[in-house]
Amino acid sequence: MSGGLLVAGTCSDAGKSVIVAGLCRWLARRGIKVAPFKSQNMALNSAVTADGEEIGRAQAAQAAAAGIEPEVAMNPILLKPTGERTTQVIVRGKPVAWADARSYHERKGELMDIVMESLAELRNRFDVVICEGAGSPAEINLRANDLVNMGLARAADLPVVVVADIDRGGAFASLYGTLALLEPADQALISGFMMNKFRGDVGVLQPGLDDFQQRTGRPTIGVVPWVRGLWMDVEDSLALEAPRDGAIPPVGTDSISVAVIRLRWISNFTDFDALASEPGVTVRFTQSPADVASADLVIVPGSKATVEDLEWMRTRGLDRALMDRATKGDPTLGICGGYQMFGEQIVDDVESSRGRVDGLGLLPVTTSFAPDKLLDRPRGTAPLHGDEEVSGYQIRHGRVARYGGVPLFVTDNGDEGAVVGSVSGTSWHGIFECDGFRRSFLAEVAERRGLDWVAGTELFADLREARFDVLADLIEEHCDTDAIERLIAEGAPAGLPLIGAAA
Repeated sequence: MSGGLLVAGTCSDAGKSVIVAGLCRWLARRGIKVAPFKSQNMALNSAVTADGEEIGRAQAAQAAAAGIEPEVAMNPILLKPTGERTTQVIVRGKPVAWADARSYHERKGELMDIVMESLAELRNRFDVVICEGAGSPAEINLRANDLVNMGLARAADLPVVVVADIDRGGAFASLYGTLALLEPADQALISGFMMNKFRGDVGVLQPGLDDFQQRTGRPTIGVVPWVRGLWMDVEDSLALEAPRDGAIPPVGTDSISVAVIRLRWISNFTDFDALASEPGVTVRFTQSPADVASADLVIVPGSKATVEDLEWMRTRGLDRALMDRATKGDPTLGICGGYQMFGEQIVDDVESSRGRVDGLGLLPVTTSFAPDKLLDRPRGTAPLHGDEEVSGYQIRHGRVARYGGVPLFVTDNGDEGAVVGSVSGTSWHGIFECDGFRRSFLAEVAERRGLDWVAGTELFADLREARFDVLADLIEEHCDTDAIERLIAEGAPAGLPLIGAAA
């Protein structure tokens, strides 16, 4: 089999990333060389490739589902919002500009060549490329220069399947409205629909599916059920609005509560998927000082607008809650932007252009922002945690200097991070995916809090692989895989009817 497919959605967080990952694993299990692709991704969750290039976190996870190493061609354009009106534009893994919505929209024409070259690069080396759209293909104000939804589908002659989140309600109307708003040449590529996150009896839904096919001339080729704990590595902060899955029951008597401060410009919140995989560990994203005061472990995560988020924390009283924790000896961790906020001073003439800003003074470090971004995948050991091996990735403009305390990690190139009492900080993302370190760190939290907590035994990498297999199983069991194969190999069927005003 050879060809391609574009998975679009009626809205953000409809489940496009999940479906693409499931399709990639399903095809890979059949021995087909498959790669994911998202031409333009707006996300603050990102990953670093082996070549030191930055791409969307979801595409890195989809590559893992396909059993291949992530590469920059899979996500040639990454947009990382740095404020209400500005975005860092990353092209082929490197930052090239800061832009507002209007100026970026005007640049899309020149970026289309880069998108098509990247897609062609993948199609030359893989049998199948499963593409992911962004937001909705029916954003009519953006259609003229679109390079991720129907603009890409038209340029690459890709059949399109549109996914709706039926758990939110209004799925039929959302799908119909999406189709009806498209111009005729776009509609000609919309080849089918998928319902995602379905709860209940499909037999009750079937009359609606049959009626919808009569109205649109297109089949619903999958009804994917809602499954608890199905996905990790999400890229959309909308996912944080949904209720979190319940914790795995504890092995010991007690559980550990983890409060992650939900910054306005929170980034790489996937750092905490691994924590939630441990028995008896609950992870909650919060903006409440009371939650910060009561949690067993508090984490200030990464931020794409470090100075702005530091100021925002001060307006909410979160700074005082963090300082109270340090005084009491309660475990507190800062990661990347959070680590920078914990220091004595930040000098930022790059992201915020605010110059010198006082930090929280929880750790003896200072941060200076540099124009170039540091991107790598470091490794080291954790001397305070039994010399457990630790690896992660760095994505930052800030350069942190420590002048006190002790390092959290030690590498061949020097020290990393800082620890003073119960407060720790590091620039490394992904550290909790290292099973030995994660469990040692949580064991120290439990000891400081007087908890009878016992670590699990399952490897996080095995858990992630198992979830990819569940996604593939859902594709096999709940989708018309013959129809999917035909679309990939043959493209959109001819003669699909026009719907709505376009007709």
